[in-house]
Amino acid sequence: MATRKRRRKKRTIKLSRILFLLCLVAIVVLGFQYLKYSNAQKPIQKESEEIAFTVNTGESMRTVTNHLEEQGIIRDAQMAYYFAKFSNLDEVKAGEFVLNKNMSTKEIFETLNDASKAIVYDATVTIIEGDWAKDIAKKIAAVTNVTQEDLLNLWNDETYIRSLMNTYPFITEDVFNENIRIKLEGYLAPNTYKFYQETTAEEVTEKILNQSKIVFDKFEEDFKKSSYSIHELYTLASIIQYEAGKIEDMKMIAGVFYNRLNISMPLQSSATVCYAIDLDKENEDWIGCEVNGDFDSPYNTYKYQGLPPGPIFNAGEDAFDAVLHPTDNDYYYFLADVFNDGSIHYAKTLEEHLVNQEKYLGGKY
Repeated sequence: MATRKRRRKKRTIKLSRILFLLCLVAIVVLGFQYLKYSNAQKPIQKESEEIAFTVNTGESMRTVTNHLEEQGIIRDAQMAYYFAKFSNLDEVKAGEFVLNKNMSTKEIFETLNDASKAIVYDATVTIIEGDWAKDIAKKIAAVTNVTQEDLLNLWNDETYIRSLMNTYPFITEDVFNENIRIKLEGYLAPNTYKFYQETTAEEVTEKILNQSKIVFDKFEEDFKKSSYSIHELYTLASIIQYEAGKIEDMKMIAGVFYNRLNISMPLQSSATVCYAIDLDKENEDWIGCEVNGDFDSPYNTYKYQGLPPGPIFNAGEDAFDAVLHPTDNDYYYFLADVFNDGSIHYAKTLEEHLVNQEKYLGGKY
């Protein structure tokens, strides 16, 4: 009987020890999780550093917290998710918000739950394919506090442009050619942009260049493979942007221009003469510049062989695609039937080209 009591007592002691150890482990684990949870609510840093954060329509809380962690705004996505759920702050609103890395998780989610704190852009500008830099600056100046002069001066500011080169690899030393009229001409990507009415020339410029980088990144490997420099390719793309409207024509015309460059034949693009003369597109005599091949300017590709000093327009993706993926052909001439359907007609020789001129233009142009 005494032996059984001793055995029962030992089992009770063992069970008590096991329960104690389990409780101790649970306390340690819970304590660790609590510390982790508490630490996760603290700001990433003490210093102020604002960052724009976008919540897209339909994004889940998991996606939002993951993006917050990826952008270095919170410490732990999972703990932030639990915090938002437990705190009834999981009704985040779609929009773009200005957050700060010195904000606590609570402050971040209070902001994201308040639609009134979303950024409201009140100036919209559409840059179209073929816009000149001065036209872009004029559009922006019409809806913001930044003047056309502010932008054009900045786009020619060598110190500022050099400060951008590490961020935007498509900006190279070639833009500092003394013959270039506007250094960032050709590097301002067509798109629809939203700006604050109260902004700066730098903020406007870098927002546009961010889109330019998206386009460049898409074709970066093709740029590397080309025997032409980035600046030369941007320049040729800007000419092709003017010369054709359809992507298939752009690729054919790119092939024609490469054929001319390969034999040191002048490009003879009327678009470069228009840019050289620098007449406003609204001017009724603007089209007349296309037949003024004697105008003396390094941009005039009738007068000077090779590519002009820099881009003459701001080209779109299709023009870059054409320059980087031209259609091989054996043509050296082309013209557009501007009086009818605008179709492009190609010729291998000058004689054939003159026949096309008479047939489709009939001395009217």
